[in-house]
Formats: sequence, C-alpha cells, structure tokens
Amino acid sequence: MTGPGDLPLIRQYRDWLQGSPPEDSPDREDFFTNGIVALDTNVLLSLYEYTPLAREQILNALNKVQAQLWLPHQVGLEFVRGRHRVIAQRVKVIKDAPNLLNRQLGEANKAIIAARELVQTLLIKYARDTEKSDNLASKISSQAIDSLLSDWKEELLSLVKDLKDHDLAPASMDANDPVLPQVAELFGSNIAEPPAPEKIRQLVDEAATYRFPNKIPPGYSDAGKGTPASAAGDFLLWEELIEYMAEKPGQSRLLFVSSDTKDDWYQPGEAGRGRRPWPSLASELRIRSGAELRIETPGQFYRGINRFLNAEIGEATYEEIDRAAETANNLTVTEEMASFTSPPADLTLAACRAAGLSEALTPQSEVENRVMSWWLIGVTTQLERRSPLADEPKVSIDATTRSETPPNPHWLPGDSLRLGEWPYRSSTWIAPWFVHALNRTSIADRRILQSLAAQQLDSVDRTD
Repeated sequence: MTGPGDLPLIRQYRDWLQGSPPEDSPDREDFFTNGIVALDTNVLLSLYEYTPLAREQILNALNKVQAQLWLPHQVGLEFVRGRHRVIAQRVKVIKDAPNLLNRQLGEANKAIIAARELVQTLLIKYARDTEKSDNLASKISSQAIDSLLSDWKEELLSLVKDLKDHDLAPASMDANDPVLPQVAELFGSNIAEPPAPEKIRQLVDEAATYRFPNKIPPGYSDAGKGTPASAAGDFLLWEELIEYMAEKPGQSRLLFVSSDTKDDWYQPGEAGRGRRPWPSLASELRIRSGAELRIETPGQFYRGINRFLNAEIGEATYEEIDRAAETANNLTVTEEMASFTSPPADLTLAACRAAGLSEALTPQSEVENRVMSWWLIGVTTQLERRSPLADEPKVSIDATTRSETPPNPHWLPGDSLRLGEWPYRSSTWIAPWFVHALNRTSIADRRILQSLAAQQLDSVDRTD
C-alpha cells in the first residue's frame, strides 16, 4: 500500500513540507558517525575566543569526528586570513573595556540624577515643598552617587585589568599560535585544493548576476559588501560542498556546522512554523549530489558529539560555545577588519549625510578610504547623529586618542592637525588615515570631521 510519503508531490517537496530537523531525528546519529562533517570558518575562528580549558575540551570533541572532517578551500583561506583579526579584536575589546565601563557608570550617575530631579519637580509642583527638594538635592548629589559607586567601580576595573593576562596576543601569533597547529593536525590531508581561477570567476559572476538578485541562498545577504569575490564567499563554500559530495558516491550525508544564522542561510519563522535552514539548500544538495543535508549550530553540534560519541564537554564550555556563536552573529568592525572590508554604499551615504559633509571622502588609498568610511559610520551612530540601519554592524574605531605613547608607531601627534581647528594639539595622538583624509578634503568638511573626532574623544574622556 502506498503511503503519503511515497506520493510524487509530497516526495518532491518534502524539504518544504517538514519543519527544522529535530535533535531527536532517527537518522541524526548517522550524520555524526557516517557522514561528512564540514565546519564553517566561524566555528574554527571561535577556537581563539575560548578559554584554554574550553578549547581543549572542544578540540578533544572534534577528534571524535576526525575521520569525517573535511576542510573546504574557502573555509581554510578565511581561517588563516582571519585569525589575527579575531585576536586583535578581542585585545581591543579588553583594552577599551575600562573606558566603556566608566562611560556606563557615568550614564548610571546621570540616570539617578534624572530620577532625583523628577521627584524634585513633583515636590515643588504638587506639594510646594522646597525644603524636601533641597534636602534631596544635597543627599543625592553627583558626588554622593560617585562615592557609593566607587567600590564597585574599583572592583570592576580590577577584574577588567586582570583580563589582559589572556593567553593569546597578536604579537605572538606567528611564533606561538596555540590553535593553528592543532587545527592543521585535526584535518590532516582532508583539505580541498584551491579551485581554478576561471572556476572562481564563473561562480562569482553567477552569484552577482543570478543568485543574489533573486535571493537564492546561501550568501545573498552579503551582496554589495566588499569586492564581488569576498561577497560571494558563502556561495563559493556552498559550491565546494556540493561538488565534493557529488564526487563521493559512497557518502550520502553532509553535516554542515556554522554560527551563521542570518536569513540567507535560515528561513525566517512564520505562523505555525519556526525558523529553519532554507529547505532549498537540502533540495539543491540532493538534486546535484544525491546527498542529504543537515545544518547545525556549534551548540547543537557539540552536544550531538557528546550524545552520540561520548565527548567530555562541561556545561561551562557549552556556555562559551553559545556565547561565541552569538558574538559571531553580532559582528563588531575594528580598524583591522575595516582595512579589507568595504562598507555598503548606502551605509556610507547615510553616514556622510548625517555628518553634513558636502562631498565624498577622498583618502590617499583604498584601504584608508574603507577605514575612514567605517569610522564615519560608527561615530555618527555613537554621537547619535543618526539611527543605525537594519543589520548595521557595530563599529569600534578611534580616530584620535589620549595616551602617553601612541597606540602604534604610525600614529601622529596632535599638532599634525591645523592650528585653530583641532583643540587638543598638545595632548593627543591622531590616526594617520584620519590625517590623510583631512588633508584631501575641503575646509568645511575638514572642520566637520575634526569636530566629530573631538566629540568622540570627549565622550570617552567624560567617563574616565
């Protein structure tokens, strides 16, 4: 007797008719024990984010599926290029934490003062009680609040200071990288050869002219970001996976692990159905290679290794895994990242308009143009000149700073900027890309940019 699942229509569109594969699927174990396992770049780069103990547990867990691991060329390339960026970003976050902490405590002070002033207004307006209003102002003063917060502030700053003893540092990455050798050993020879240049060009053209305009997953959310080749990274990876599975007739299952849960990988939920990997991905892989697809987040994947292969992963490590995955989906653009990632044109235009610039930015080089554009995007939101656009990343880039020594030898002293336009000529250091941009813009725009930089610097100083 023919069951419903054997009917041609139901069989052909089964990926669309079923929800996200549950963790208790009968065939899930087969993906871990007999399938090909491919890890996305973000999964490998997260190894630099974990504490040493968590990293050790995760690498031991990955050894449980070592025989099934395969490294696509696109992932390998992004991994070796991105590891310095990840560590530099983490070090910057720790370096900037004291300023951020001071800023937030300053905002707490202001919030309490605002609450006090509200009560004072009510006392005067409805009770005409100026005595209680004056007593309240004396009791809950800014100085009194700072005194109450001082012990907490000291403890918080001490804990942040201790984080600088972290086990990774950009300066030691080339000579003493604790992750790269272990990843290399984990994959062994199970790594892809680079695709031919003409193949990459063909796929980049296909992404730009057909798949992205028609929002065919994966990767269409990256359209317009950076160069066409960099924007097509997810699609290049996807094509590698399909081609590899097509060449492995004995392999019928692909387990792909990624922190990327954007809409170009996951179909948004709707009434009666939750969020799930796009069904078209499973259909395309099956049609073109004959293999079945399962997509999991790192948290799901490592819990699966624990369940099916008895890996020893502690609950604290799972918390780190989930936190790192969340961080991967909430990208912060740093100066290093900005140097090779072009911002979307509409975002740059919105920032220029919010700043009131009369002409486009014209720094000396393409790299400086990218960094300057990202800085302008970040500073206009930081100073509340505009509201962030949908899916706009956070930006952590400083054009100027106060310190005894420059952040790096290339930064210039404050007197590099023109007298009468920059108020802190004797006490600051200026990023070289910022100086070069100022020297190539009009007088009116130069003053606008310097004003933004001074306001950004003041916003940090006020919380010190």
